[in-house]
Amino acid sequence: MTTEVSKVIATDTALALIEKVKTKHGPVMFHQSGGCCDGSSPMCYAQGEFLIGDSDVWLGDIGDAPFYMSKAQYEYWRNTQLIIDVVPGRGGMFSLEGPEGQRFLTRSRMFTDEERRVLGL
Repeated sequence: MTTEVSKVIATDTALALIEKVKTKHGPVMFHQSGGCCDGSSPMCYAQGEFLIGDSDVWLGDIGDAPFYMSKAQYEYWRNTQLIIDVVPGRGGMFSLEGPEGQRFLTRSRMFTDEERRVLGL
């Protein structure tokens, strides 16, 4: 029996905040920031406001929102599962959850050997 393994998941708190943001802004998407200004926060955008290109990798969906990361950054994170959570505070200046008094935060854990096998890593 093969178990499905997700490269990105979200906590219940994050899923609730995604739904709140979607209610205000419509469909959203995420891009894992690697820039200096926003640290390593996952950035939440209205779908279509952030252009995804050949240099981005789709990791999966959380709350029906696609989640991307740059290929270069993915090479560092490929052996970890990203866990999107929420903490109090303001998010990145361009991330849609900013006015909510909460921000998305990326946590991670290493994949097990079996999970790596399933993912083909």
